[in-house]
Amino acid sequence: MRRLRIIVLIAAVSFTLFSQEKRNLLTTAYPKSLVNEVLVKDPAWVPYPAYNDRQAWERIPHALRSKYIEAGERFLNYAWPTVRATEYLEFTRSGDRQAMERPQAERMRALQTLTLAELMEGKGRFMDDIVNGVFSFCEQTSWMLSACMNMHRDRETRLPDREDPVIDLWVGEMASDLSWIWRFFHEEFDRISPVISRRLTGELRDKVLTQYYERNDYWWITGGESGFVNNWTPWCNYNMLACIMLIEDDPVKKTEAVYKTMTSVDLFFNYYGNDGGCDEGPSYWGHAGGKAFDYLNLLHTASNGKLSIFNHPLVREIGRYMCRAHIAEGIYYINFADASPKTYPPAGVVYRYGQKIEDDQLTAFGAFLLSQRKYGEQPEIGPLGATLENMFGLEGWQKTTPSAPLISDYYFPDLQVFVSRDKAGTTDGFYMAGKGGHNDDSHNHNDVGSCIVFYDGQPVLVDAGVGTYTKDTFSENRYKIWTMQSTYHNLPIINGFAQNPGKRYAARNSSYTATKSRVSFSTDIAGAYPESAQVDSWIRSYTLDRGKRITISDKFQLKEVTGSTELHLMTPLHCSIKSQGIIEMKSDSFVIHLKYNPKSVSARIVTKEMDDQRLRNVWGDHLFMLIFEVANKKSDHISLEIMR
Repeated sequence: MRRLRIIVLIAAVSFTLFSQEKRNLLTTAYPKSLVNEVLVKDPAWVPYPAYNDRQAWERIPHALRSKYIEAGERFLNYAWPTVRATEYLEFTRSGDRQAMERPQAERMRALQTLTLAELMEGKGRFMDDIVNGVFSFCEQTSWMLSACMNMHRDRETRLPDREDPVIDLWVGEMASDLSWIWRFFHEEFDRISPVISRRLTGELRDKVLTQYYERNDYWWITGGESGFVNNWTPWCNYNMLACIMLIEDDPVKKTEAVYKTMTSVDLFFNYYGNDGGCDEGPSYWGHAGGKAFDYLNLLHTASNGKLSIFNHPLVREIGRYMCRAHIAEGIYYINFADASPKTYPPAGVVYRYGQKIEDDQLTAFGAFLLSQRKYGEQPEIGPLGATLENMFGLEGWQKTTPSAPLISDYYFPDLQVFVSRDKAGTTDGFYMAGKGGHNDDSHNHNDVGSCIVFYDGQPVLVDAGVGTYTKDTFSENRYKIWTMQSTYHNLPIINGFAQNPGKRYAARNSSYTATKSRVSFSTDIAGAYPESAQVDSWIRSYTLDRGKRITISDKFQLKEVTGSTELHLMTPLHCSIKSQGIIEMKSDSFVIHLKYNPKSVSARIVTKEMDDQRLRNVWGDHLFMLIFEVANKKSDHISLEIMR
């Protein structure tokens, strides 16, 4: 989703950059004249069998095809719901975005399921319901999200405006799905009535293609005045590329539009650091780096492999990020920013990404995720492009030996994020990750200097993650949400002040070292706090002595003591103060001891109730906050030791 930032949209804007270097990977390597030469202008590029190629579809295992057909049967004679105006309005009235998203998601899933069922069976049994679905979506004013109404030229618009079409994430997803549906079934539609295809392609041109061709005021295309882009850019451009390649029949327009997608996606690569780290967190990698892969893969296919940058170092590093961010079980990942502690990355994308960049570890990880989810045993229902690519692009994955990466240590210098564990290849013992950086990441939390600790693959010190998105999540009220505040991260409160949002609130002098026996990271987080915190320096250090302990160290110098200073740690483990200087932290399978100096800090434990279902799904009813109140000093050096 959009980053917390007011983006000024203008009718025409030059492509600007938001990065430390201008790479322009695609357009530097491939000028428009070359794109025109190699782009396949006719449908010959489509890599999937035609609807009437029944032999190809019947090569899919019978048991799986039967399950797709059974899933489709549940939507026979389906009564297509409408998305009512009041369901859109609920977002501005109460902040509830689900009121609109639920019926729209149900409609999208029904059409996807019916489409896949008809492709599998090939008897026309689902065709009437598909036609009903197509007409239902054609009749809809817009497919956009209620949360994206501020993308209208009049930012106060509260309902989809047919006079000002918007292309947001869901418009793109719907455009791609409908384009694939037309590609597979347009001949069948014409047998029923030529009006169906004319109406469908007409809506795609009016709602999507013409808007994309003529407008640059969608911030995700150009970056707007700020030059800022995020996961929207590869995600939307991937769907635009599919729609352009499938629907546009003018070869000149097709080349121009495809080149525009390349120019836009270049901004995404320009935004990325050389380390390939995803500042939106692993939960968003599938929509950021993963969608960049989907885009590059589609571009590669649409040009018979002539437009390809999979061998570029940055593209390779973006893929490898998921191996480096993985903590345990294929489920737990570092979760800075708006990421959940439990993440389910797109297994097929991970596997195919590994294949394309010829990275054995990433490929094996993809095979692990596919095996873990028992891919191929149950129907995969989702966006049609991704579903079909998995269906026909994962052949032979079972022959790859599955393996979950458990790296010993790594540092992302651009993100200023480190990861470490006691021993490579096992979740036994301690795992620790931490960060420096700044408080203006995409999907930012105020968390400069925070950390995550696991033991035996289970969480010990945590980032709570993010709750259900509401109206406030991407508004001026974002940092009133507790999960976004540094108070509820593993960080200090200094003279009563928490960290501030913004790029200038940043770490200084971050350093990282790793040896066979020890991993160390330190950063001065004083700059992440407002001037009123009266802090000259606050060196937060993390040390993993492999096989022994983790040490969290704070060396600080205050200008004045004007309020309470505390160290906060968040944990899901049941805690008790065993004795002065020792806190016992218990899980069902282990006991951790946290040692502190009672002469420097006094400890207490408070309960933080989970006030959101998304958070309860991860943590249950509550987390615990360990609070260490610092003695009334202008300077000190405090250490907390975590060990068995």
